[in-house]
Amino acid sequence: MDLKQRTYLLVTGASRGIGREFAQQLAKRIKAEGSMVTLLGRNQTLLQESKAEIVATVPDLPVQTYSLELETAKTEDFTKILEASAGKNSFERAIVIHNAGTVGDTSKRAKEIGDTDFLQRYYHSNVFSAISLNCEFMRVFQGIPKLVVNLSTLAAIAPISSMAHYCTVKAAREMYFRVLATEESAEDTLVLNYAPGVIDTQMTVQVQREAHDPAVVAMFREQREAKTMLTPAQTTERFIKVLEAFKFKSGDHVDYRDEQF
Repeated sequence: MDLKQRTYLLVTGASRGIGREFAQQLAKRIKAEGSMVTLLGRNQTLLQESKAEIVATVPDLPVQTYSLELETAKTEDFTKILEASAGKNSFERAIVIHNAGTVGDTSKRAKEIGDTDFLQRYYHSNVFSAISLNCEFMRVFQGIPKLVVNLSTLAAIAPISSMAHYCTVKAAREMYFRVLATEESAEDTLVLNYAPGVIDTQMTVQVQREAHDPAVVAMFREQREAKTMLTPAQTTERFIKVLEAFKFKSGDHVDYRDEQF
């Protein structure tokens, strides 16, 4: 895949961690002239830091930031952001990275997560908002090649104790994007479910601190102490290699460790 094109790039959860790294590294590879990078997240201060890092490296590349709480976001919020940031530009490709996500309450067992108020907020933030944003992305950029990337995980396809919230939203998201790939089979729409591996981020720190299952706590602690967890830079480099090699089919689940891709 040739990334050096006039590109509209939208990254959610871009204020830190994997989202920030994805935005920075992709920004270096797309064509600066005629492109637009849009960073979406909750913390405007951190988003501005992400923007400053991109501009310092690629000064001619326009970057916009939007602070939005996905827990309460509405379709019209995404419509405004996409239409305002895209403007009247003529892009050769549009890319959306659905990275934003939260791990949920790992202190509870699956039989204890029946609080519907919490579930409504959690699913809105992690599933409903991603679907709504993607629908508007598909509408705004109809007629030009699109790359839709869902940040997936092993938890989307395998159960992990202590992570009932996380496993269920990740499974739901992955299936939505697989259906999208099945329905939008034209060459102008590519969908990739990318599982980045176990990353040393605030999310894995939270799981290690709060998980009810001692085995899960030990697993994360041992990986962190042995320094076998990946960095955001490592998984981003692998992701870009997956794109450039372009051996995946639309809708595929590609893990960081999948050598065939």
